[in-house]
Amino acid sequence: MKNAVGRNGRIGVTLLGEIDRYLRVTGMPATKFGRLAVGDPRLVGDLRRGRMPRDKLVARVEAFMAARGLRGWGA
Repeated sequence: MKNAVGRNGRIGVTLLGEIDRYLRVTGMPATKFGRLAVGDPRLVGDLRRGRMPRDKLVARVEAFMAARGLRGWGA
């Protein structure tokens, strides 16, 4: 079974910070971001309440942000 907290215990906090930055830069609502990035409009709210993303979800979110042409996101 995969580690439920991702690559390390702080990945959810780091990912949330990147998402929040992306939302500020783009002006995109959090629910729209979650729906477009991973098909889950509750994603950002859940992360803010402590949800720990798995590696696959982190990769999908990073790929979504990177594909939108903003530098500094993704692998």
